Amino acid sequence: MIQKALNLFSRIPLHVIILIMCIVWLLPTLGIFVSSFRPESNIMTSGWWNVFLDPTSPGNYTINNYTKVIFGNNIFQAFLNSFIIAIPSTFISLFFAALAGYAFAWLHFPARNLLFLAIVGLIVVPLQMTFIPILKIYSQTGLYGSYIGIWLAHAGYGMPLMIYMMRNFMGGLPKELFESAFIDGASVWTAFTRLVIPLSVPIIASLAIFQFLWIWNDLIVALIFMPDPDKAPITLMIANLVGSEGQSWHLLLPAAFISMVLPLIVFFSLQKYFVRGLTAGAVKG
Repeated sequence: MIQKALNLFSRIPLHVIILIMCIVWLLPTLGIFVSSFRPESNIMTSGWWNVFLDPTSPGNYTINNYTKVIFGNNIFQAFLNSFIIAIPSTFISLFFAALAGYAFAWLHFPARNLLFLAIVGLIVVPLQMTFIPILKIYSQTGLYGSYIGIWLAHAGYGMPLMIYMMRNFMGGLPKELFESAFIDGASVWTAFTRLVIPLSVPIIASLAIFQFLWIWNDLIVALIFMPDPDKAPITLMIANLVGSEGQSWHLLLPAAFISMVLPLIVFFSLQKYFVRGLTAGAVKG
């Protein structure tokens, strides 16, 4: 009993530190949520924490900000555009990254390691360096401003890291599984679909979270490759809420909170795979 009590008390500082970090991490989100319901005049004259000084005052709250964002800025179309952009881009990058990870982990072909190092090296290349050459290619092929163009752009930008993680995870799978499958007459494709994919669900789910959230929250790629406002995602719509003179900036708060809802749902629905997939993909191989 004494030893258990000592162990319990020894963990108190760690728990306190974790609690403080969680509070600090959640404060900005709480501030956005509270301020999104405050009138514009209150936002400009006082901090969001003043709401808790007089929580019963009806003048501290309003839904006009959400009404203007939802009914005055075509946010539903922007949501649909973000889905149209994010889901195919995520699927394309996951599919080809899984194929490449399997090939680099278990297939033998010339210059395999050299090619893998070249792909890993692309992780550190800034996106901004690629905009001009890709825009030239897109303008010549008619992909500029199309969904296919932005799908390929997002998939290409996310694939180097995904291939690296996939290869490390798949390389850690037991070799005996593949030997048994090939002895039983399984082809390379059968081993990939029947063995590798089911066993790689944790890393696939983790990378799906990362890729989907990155695409959903992306602004710069959409700003460069999707100039059509009718096809613009929600991040571009939110950025356009503020005029050239800075007016209507208070509408950013409800719009930002609305855009956060779906990423939170995706993260918490797949969170059981998150840590397991990332840690395995980072250290194996």
